[in-house]
Amino acid sequence: MINSLNMKKILQKLLAFLARRILAKYRPRVIGITGSVGKTSTKEAVYAVLAPYFRVRRNIKNYNNEIGLPLTIIGAEVGGKSIFKWFGIFARAVRLLIFPAEYPEFLILEMGADRPGDIKYLADLVRPEIGIVTAVAPAHTEFFGDLAGVAEEKSALIRVLPKNGVAILNYDDELTRTMRDKAKCRTMFYGFDGTAEMRVVESAIHFHPAIQGEENFCGINLKFVFGGATVPIFLSGVLGRGQVYAALAAGAAGLSLGLNLVQISEALMSYRPPPGRMNVLPGIKGTTIIDDTYNASPRSVAAALEVLKSITKDEGAKFYAVLGDMLELGKESEQMHREIGWKAADFGVDILIACGALARNIAVGAVEGGLAEEQVFYFADNASAGKFLEERIRRGDVILIKGSQGARMERVVKEIMAEPLRAAYLLVRQGPEWQKI
Repeated sequence: MINSLNMKKILQKLLAFLARRILAKYRPRVIGITGSVGKTSTKEAVYAVLAPYFRVRRNIKNYNNEIGLPLTIIGAEVGGKSIFKWFGIFARAVRLLIFPAEYPEFLILEMGADRPGDIKYLADLVRPEIGIVTAVAPAHTEFFGDLAGVAEEKSALIRVLPKNGVAILNYDDELTRTMRDKAKCRTMFYGFDGTAEMRVVESAIHFHPAIQGEENFCGINLKFVFGGATVPIFLSGVLGRGQVYAALAAGAAGLSLGLNLVQISEALMSYRPPPGRMNVLPGIKGTTIIDDTYNASPRSVAAALEVLKSITKDEGAKFYAVLGDMLELGKESEQMHREIGWKAADFGVDILIACGALARNIAVGAVEGGLAEEQVFYFADNASAGKFLEERIRRGDVILIKGSQGARMERVVKEIMAEPLRAAYLLVRQGPEWQKI
């Protein structure tokens, strides 16, 4: 059984050794993606842009750490505690090294960081040619100290890029924008700001719950601008500014590799957000769920709440925000939760449901922000929140559900989704390893 710390270190070193040899043999071009928010959506958007034109592979599942990246390079899923599965993984890697194979031209690799030094380790391992940083926000700050510490960690990806590489940075995020000074290669900026090379000039949410189930019942109409050219794009099934940023970053990556805006806009028609990232799902009783349960930070929760302001709901319908704990925020956690409550009140939420020990402060902040006490509810556990929603929601209501990974808010979604039998396909964390927790 591979379960001890020493065995994990041995496994990590062996996987890294094999991954480096595979990269050296096949020499794929690597696109690295990091940031506090939006990494996975950006990875999927880049994949959507490049897949019609190149052989590409992106991270398997959420394999974005020192074990997951080598497994993606090998093209295998984790072996868990089965020594036989791990032998199979090593055998697959050895076959790739001994026998010629058709290997991807591009690897699109999301890189996560839980501790200082994680991004440098991953970047040194895969040596990316293109690096994308999405944003710097409060996330894992208990390990990095403050936002400056988070920014320093994320910038490790930019520092490792070669002189002939490309750093693709979110211009609208100040801490990300300043990473240009750490790059020894060409920099491309994307964003809403008019200074960005790849930018949006118009963006409007298209959302009609009354025709839910029909193609393109929701999405975002926008126009991309680059180098004097303007191209309209419709991102189907997508909501939120974060998804626009993902598409912009993907467009910048495509442009850096020789694609034009028309090719990029056509490719993005196939883009869909990954499960748990502002996914729009039909709910029971004719309601609509906005499932953003993959993870949560103060910035991403605020962005999700802001989407509600852009939606026109049916007359008499209500906006529900069901918000779970935001984890790993360190000493500022209580204040950050309260501030989210203030934003919920300010952004026009009709009913706020806070779920979890830390989220109690969201409820407190919502009342402080102006929501009446009868509009705010608190539950210690997901099951109780789900039951309450099941009884209370009515046709036309729009329910935003969000929380950190450890809050497991997808369980609330499953309680009120119209098609619970499709949960394994539509929701995050539905594998057997998660169902035991």
